Amino acid sequence: MCDFSLEAFRSRPAKVGDRLAIRQFATGTTGFADPDDLNCAVCLKPGTEIAFDAPLRTIVEQTNYTVAKFIQVDLDRRQTHHDALEFADGEVFKLQALTHYTTIQWATVLQMPVEPKVEPKSLALLEVLDRESEPVPEVA
Repeated sequence: MCDFSLEAFRSRPAKVGDRLAIRQFATGTTGFADPDDLNCAVCLKPGTEIAFDAPLRTIVEQTNYTVAKFIQVDLDRRQTHHDALEFADGEVFKLQALTHYTTIQWATVLQMPVEPKVEPKSLALLEVLDRESEPVPEVA
């Protein structure tokens, strides 16, 4: 979702098709913002896939990446930025490493993570099927 340091800002969840701007908020945290309201943080769920209009630029390099999956890292560490992007080759960049000083980098939400929806009745049926598939103990 949104990094802890963006909790002081208005925020909204991302949705498929959203156009997002990468920006640095007043707290110094880099995040995604609503282009119609750059003070509104847009929070992504881990697993959300996004595409950039141009190859992504970090503070130290220009990359060839245009598609990424939003993830969170270092969740066991408090008071550190967790929001990151993972690329197809396994490379990971924290959002803090993205540049936002010269021109805005734009991204579009391609796909939200799949959330399984299992009805309570389905869960009960699965439990029954699991019990039925257990081997019957042999009687000596």
